[in-house]
Amino acid sequence: MIAKPLKHAGIMPNYECTAACRHCLYACSPERTGGFMTETTMDEMYGLLREGGCRSVHIGGGEPFLDFDGLLTLIEKSVHYGIIVDYIETNGSWATDEDKIALQLSALKRVGGDTLCISIDPFHAEFVPYVNPLRLAKVCQKTDFGYFLWQERFLSTLQSVDPHTAHDRPELEKLLGNDYILKTANSYGIRMGGNAINIEQEYYKKKPLASVLNSTPCKGLVSTGHFHIDMFNRFIPPGCTGFVIPMEEVVRGITPGKYSVYEALLNGGVAALYNLAIANGFQPDKEYTSSCALCFFICKFLSEKSGFAELDAEHFAMSLRT
Repeated sequence: MIAKPLKHAGIMPNYECTAACRHCLYACSPERTGGFMTETTMDEMYGLLREGGCRSVHIGGGEPFLDFDGLLTLIEKSVHYGIIVDYIETNGSWATDEDKIALQLSALKRVGGDTLCISIDPFHAEFVPYVNPLRLAKVCQKTDFGYFLWQERFLSTLQSVDPHTAHDRPELEKLLGNDYILKTANSYGIRMGGNAINIEQEYYKKKPLASVLNSTPCKGLVSTGHFHIDMFNRFIPPGCTGFVIPMEEVVRGITPGKYSVYEALLNGGVAALYNLAIANGFQPDKEYTSSCALCFFICKFLSEKSGFAELDAEHFAMSLRT
């Protein structure tokens, strides 16, 4: 199972972040612990990426600039293994001094980093004064360092918002409208996993349980087109966060029967997962917003039991903390 050519990977060297954005698929936040990916893990990961055929990555998080030396090492090793770093994601919270920014960009260039993906949107504005990412973009322009704002179109949305301070939900509702959360989510077209499960639960209409028991196999679980790897060298499928499979098994093959939740979804969709959950004591609600929401709450339940190593219990718990 899996053991197919790897295409593009997003490397998450940490889960700690200066923000806890409503749309974060990986439930990153200041509360997350664990530090930064170790050099040993970096070597193991890059070796497996090369073995699996992956030749380009981007670096995200968490917030990778929280450990700048670790970030430099991660990029150096990527160059050493012949894997291109397309861009580095950041929310720009650290970008408070132009001289310091210039020095850090120069250091990134020396080791092989040349492009930043700088986050800017109403969800980030709840935690990061958006003057910071704009300052970072300005220094990138001055120093001829590649960058793009993700997503630049939200600048027009934020025109009425004071850029020099972060804003809580009540403030942004006053400035942007009571529906800014739903509008921002819809504009992004985000997958309602991780922290975003809370957006779905607040705004989406619930349906009878029977109508969300989808038996369509979840083939995205084995997609290697744009997957992520976390700080512990674990494969996270595109969109299906909360699943973590050791990269070694992804590259060299997973023993059939080892991951019952994974296989249930892969072969029989949420309906098969539901049957597995019922057999393990799951007590369903009468209604759910979607098949993916049902999957989330089943996986949270099973992650708290032993025998389901493919599920990250911390992910499901942290996603619901707000």
